[in-house]
Amino acid sequence: MAAHSHATGSQKPSGGGWRSAIFIIFVEMAERFAYYGVSGNLITYLTNVLGEATATAAKNVNIWHGVSAIFPVFGAFIADSYLGRFKTILLSSITYLIGLVLLTISVKTASLRRSPPFFFTALYILAVGEGGHKPCVQTFAADQFDEEVPAEKKAKSSFFNWWYLGIVVGATTAILVVIYVQDHVGWAVGFGMPTGVTAVALVLFLIGSRTYRREAPVGSPFTRVAQVLVAAARKRRVRESHGIFCEETGGDSGGLPTLRSLARTNQFRFLNKAMIMDETDMSTKTRNPWRLCSANQVEEVKLLLRLVPVWLSCLMFAVVIAQLSTFFTKQSSTMIRKIGPHFEIPAASFQVFTGLTILVAVPMYDCVLVPTARSITGHPAGITMLQRMGTGIFLSAITMVVSALVEAKRVKAARDHGLTEAPKSIVPVTAWWLLPQYILCGLSDVFTVVGMQELFYDQMPEQMRSIGAAAHISILGVGSFMSSGIISGVQAISSRFSDGWLGDNLNRAHLDYFYWILAGLSGVNLCVYVLVAKGFVYKKMDCDGPGKVVDGGA
Repeated sequence: MAAHSHATGSQKPSGGGWRSAIFIIFVEMAERFAYYGVSGNLITYLTNVLGEATATAAKNVNIWHGVSAIFPVFGAFIADSYLGRFKTILLSSITYLIGLVLLTISVKTASLRRSPPFFFTALYILAVGEGGHKPCVQTFAADQFDEEVPAEKKAKSSFFNWWYLGIVVGATTAILVVIYVQDHVGWAVGFGMPTGVTAVALVLFLIGSRTYRREAPVGSPFTRVAQVLVAAARKRRVRESHGIFCEETGGDSGGLPTLRSLARTNQFRFLNKAMIMDETDMSTKTRNPWRLCSANQVEEVKLLLRLVPVWLSCLMFAVVIAQLSTFFTKQSSTMIRKIGPHFEIPAASFQVFTGLTILVAVPMYDCVLVPTARSITGHPAGITMLQRMGTGIFLSAITMVVSALVEAKRVKAARDHGLTEAPKSIVPVTAWWLLPQYILCGLSDVFTVVGMQELFYDQMPEQMRSIGAAAHISILGVGSFMSSGIISGVQAISSRFSDGWLGDNLNRAHLDYFYWILAGLSGVNLCVYVLVAKGFVYKKMDCDGPGKVVDGGA
């Protein structure tokens, strides 16, 4: 970035790199503390306070998670195109704080406590704030590392591991502390704590503003994408072998910064026609960007198209993760959760074991697995980003198999003890049987989520990196929507020949059958992902001069 910082209008104060990034990590930790303080126990509030049915509450939680993860696409577009990441983070943090204040008021005020419209309005204001904050903070922190400095470029790969570790610390603390307060002290105090932490984080973010390197907004990057598609369509009848390619890479960006040249690839060859100079192009003095695009611009569009199949093949992973804060919690609420004679673990707090797994696994991955794998493969990161994600997707499928087996054991125990018609009774099975599925969720997160973060940052065009962050977040959002749809479909079909597999009475329902369906879908998805990964071509920079065509693979 230092090589073109003047062109981008970026500011690079002294003390960048890890110094600024660590500060931003702490700000993100506070935001994650607030988010999980709300979402971690949300299904309990919806069922116990607002009186919603279990399946309805699960769908509402999934829809809210989905909206929270889809809004980052719009936030990223605004940041990259108009406001810049710093201003977008600031405005979205203020919106986020407003949502938390209203949420606290809704549960504290007696007249509003059982008013779903006010509660859900506050909840979705929170989702809007999440939309601007989530895609920009990670990218903003990664921007603090100068890619032209070898040491900082190497540190950036490690940064993504420690960034995720910071997120998990915030989330785990919320699950341990806030959920306990919500269950044993009160919902007003439980929602008030995230509000206070977010207010402090906003102040800290402003205090550190002078240390940040900032990239100026560059206008809509989607215009460049549209230009390639239009130019390729207009020249669809031009033969590639008879044309002269437009190789210019500097000064052709229409106001965008001068970037490093991308190497030519053989994928999506139909787009190459966008950079062929025909007779019309040669007869004009100025280049029409809707008829003729540079080789670099065409390769940027290819980067986007290559990521689409990866994005689609990660959706089932997100469906599995969506069960963590919904049905996993309802399972644990029916099981023995006591430690000693007096203390009982809140059902939603079992999510802490996913966080603790990540806290242990990330340092081990970065300090043990990567050096070991690097000595075997010779790859700087030990294994490729796609191999890392594939490992996590495999573990998510195993998670559903284990969950189904444990749930079958729980239902059998309920049946053996005559508790089938007693939905509020505690089944004589310890909730520690759920520990393997929570741990597997944590391990799959370490591999898949961190891999997605790095892939969608590294493989995006440089001026679209906020959108890249939003793209990987939107996987979790669409996965939540899909989970809600699968729940509706399973409940509708199973209700035709029984009381439904996902009824309020889990002792009579068959949640294990639902888990087996997810396990089967995850297995099919894993096969698709492997095919996609094998055909993937990683981004390569043109270090050998323009015009050279290179091939790559996963």
